[in-house]
Amino acid sequence: MPEDNGSSGRWFKRLTETFSGEPKDLEDLSEIIVHARERGIINEDTSEMLEGVLRIAELQVRDIMVPRSQMVVVERDDAPEDILPLVIESGHSRFPVIGDDRDEVVGILLAKDLLRYFAEGSKGSFDIKECLRPAAFIPESKRLNVLLKEFRVSHQHMAIVVDEYGGVSGLVTIEDVLEEIVGDIGDEYDIDEDLDIRREGERQFTVRGQTRISEFNEYFGTDFSDEEFDTIGGLATHFLGRLPRRGETFVMDGLEFRVLRADRRRLDTLRVITPHDIVREEH
Repeated sequence: MPEDNGSSGRWFKRLTETFSGEPKDLEDLSEIIVHARERGIINEDTSEMLEGVLRIAELQVRDIMVPRSQMVVVERDDAPEDILPLVIESGHSRFPVIGDDRDEVVGILLAKDLLRYFAEGSKGSFDIKECLRPAAFIPESKRLNVLLKEFRVSHQHMAIVVDEYGGVSGLVTIEDVLEEIVGDIGDEYDIDEDLDIRREGERQFTVRGQTRISEFNEYFGTDFSDEEFDTIGGLATHFLGRLPRRGETFVMDGLEFRVLRADRRRLDTLRVITPHDIVREEH
């Protein structure tokens, strides 16, 4: 039975009428969604999004935040020439600006404000205080559905997470919340579906977490064992003893790895920096 796209209320009425009684809790409602998908009342994409909406009602900010140690920050007294490489390397569009330490977040710097300074020929002095946007501070315990509503009302895209003592424990973005509903959101780190390894520049490559270790070894001339793990993502997770976090860096066999994309379930994309450039034919 095809999905009725004319009105969300129409298919929801069909969904509830299909089953006797009303859902008693979120688990019961989740089961109804699964059954509705199996019967063709809603399609798989709609089912996954509905389950994501239910999930964010239960998750807290601490469940998805980027930890304090992995935050990419700018210091208040940094010169623009020192900030620009950080902007390029991280690929982020917003950066917490700190004072004396990471517990003192004085505002948010947008990459476009810094790039405007360079686009204008670096004329005049750069005063970061004039570019700062106010930072939003939220507790670790805030529910994601509440946070999403606050993001929509305030038009902010990033919030600084604080612990019960007022110290900074991490940050969270609107994209982090939306990905819990719709899954990974494509960005500039996406790799063509038929390409597991992509050269980004001299000594710099983007690698899918699902790349087979044998393929990785052949490309980079490494000798990682594939007896216990099949993919480079599995190997990285084993090396760290846990699922790597976005922004995290580590070194294996002389190669520097940086996690570009990851969530609570899997490692998606890595950046690999080699000690020497690799000269080879791309296929």
